Amino acid sequence: MWKSCYFGKVFMHIPDGFLSMPVWLGLNAAAAPAVGYLARRSQRRLEEASIPLLGTMGAFVFAAQMINFPVAPGTSGHLIGGALLAITLGPAAAGVVMTAILAVQALVFQDGGILALGANVFNMALAGVLAGYAPFYFLGAGSWRRPAIFLGGLLSVMVSALLAMAQLLLSGVQISGAVLGLSLGVFLISGVLEGAITLAVAGALESLKPGLARAGGGPKGNRLAASLGVTAVLLAVVGVMFASAHPDGLEKLAENLGIAGRAQALLASPVADYEAAFAGSLWVSRATAGLLGLTLIFGLSLVLGRWMARRGRRRGRQIAAGRSA
Repeated sequence: MWKSCYFGKVFMHIPDGFLSMPVWLGLNAAAAPAVGYLARRSQRRLEEASIPLLGTMGAFVFAAQMINFPVAPGTSGHLIGGALLAITLGPAAAGVVMTAILAVQALVFQDGGILALGANVFNMALAGVLAGYAPFYFLGAGSWRRPAIFLGGLLSVMVSALLAMAQLLLSGVQISGAVLGLSLGVFLISGVLEGAITLAVAGALESLKPGLARAGGGPKGNRLAASLGVTAVLLAVVGVMFASAHPDGLEKLAENLGIAGRAQALLASPVADYEAAFAGSLWVSRATAGLLGLTLIFGLSLVLGRWMARRGRRRGRQIAAGRSA
């Protein structure tokens, strides 16, 4: 059963049981090599000094995704973070970090399906990240910078949401015009809020370190990473207590369509729905789960970053050796 927990669920996270086998199989087959390609692209540009920022940005986005806010009567949303990651880390590294977040959420917290992981990666880590980065890439210079960042946040949500709904339709889920219109309205409001939050956070990061991640490390880079880490901990420990209890957009859509009961949890987890069953009070349970998630995302992002940087250096040496031969 798909439980409606305090945090809600990421509103483009598709659980197992919603998609038909041909759809989730096809998306898994498409997402795996695409993420591999992004990892290879990241190897070419990733600097060793920027690796800590991958971990803290991943942890910050994970923590921010836990804080649901009202977007319509009885419905909530929250920051997805695809555009923010793309602007700060570049689209290739952002796709890898978002994939790591989605994998941890599915495997550890039962947030999004395991069989549907390819669909969620395709929607948010691939299409959502690229849609969020496109306005910044084409319009991010000069006076268009702020509108481009806002538009990137909006587009990242709308593209991910439309893909999720299309995948439900391809899986045989019937969506009436009224429900479709209502859902698109909720996603649009969420997209506007995503754009506003992305713009605000990007502005704050720029004030700490002009040029953000692509300017490398140094004292300003260390200060930025530390600030993000502290903020992520505060969101996970304190912010979650103020999160909206209303269901998110996809969960609300599933309820309206009468398919919420199809959701399946393939693996048992002691921290399912972001609550540590072994902890004491409700606040301790949520804070413990949040801190566990931050630790996992931060560590996994660091490991991936070091691996990509190492592979990039090795490839660079091989190319240099080939030219000198």
